Amino acid sequence: MITIWGRANSVNVQKVLWCCDELVLPYERIDAGLQFGRNNEPDYLAMNPTGKIPTLVDDDFVLWESNAILRYLVLQYGESGLLYPSEPQRRASIDRWLDWSLSTLQPAERPVFWAIVRTPDAQRDTAKLAADLSAVSLLWRTLDTHLQGRFFLEGEMFTLADIVIGAYAKRWFGLDGVQRASLPNLERWYSRIATRSGFKKYVDFPLT
Repeated sequence: MITIWGRANSVNVQKVLWCCDELVLPYERIDAGLQFGRNNEPDYLAMNPTGKIPTLVDDDFVLWESNAILRYLVLQYGESGLLYPSEPQRRASIDRWLDWSLSTLQPAERPVFWAIVRTPDAQRDTAKLAADLSAVSLLWRTLDTHLQGRFFLEGEMFTLADIVIGAYAKRWFGLDGVQRASLPNLERWYSRIATRSGFKKYVDFPLT
């Protein structure tokens, strides 16, 4: 049995749970992080010295970093490379979005999410929030341009790229009180992935 350590409202945990749903893969999840603690305790740090979530335990194999976990799950338990094709160019095209999500999207998105969802109104830096919103909006516009003429992020097939970017897209479209420019390609893609059972089960909830 696979064990996944991490709280259910973490975007990085949600990506892993969604992937498990796509693979029809059973698992046990143990709450850790923020109000649940545990991730700074010695037994957790022995598994994951970063103290972050999620951490995957598969028998005697332990792995941390959410995108590495996704790749492991599809390679170990997936069938026919459906979520992560083996052909080098297609795989590289998927990998760039996994890398981009951590190098570019998450650093821009995180301060907006924390300011709106996890910071009381009176404590917000409104000028900084406006600048951060503008920066992350440009990134979603990049996605909108890329999605022109595409059904999913990398063509006609749903892949890990859609899981990873889709989880962050929920954090964009789920923000209250935000004026968003019309991005029709992005919106069509989002409505498409929002019908998948893993998204409904693990991602499509009010932001907390």
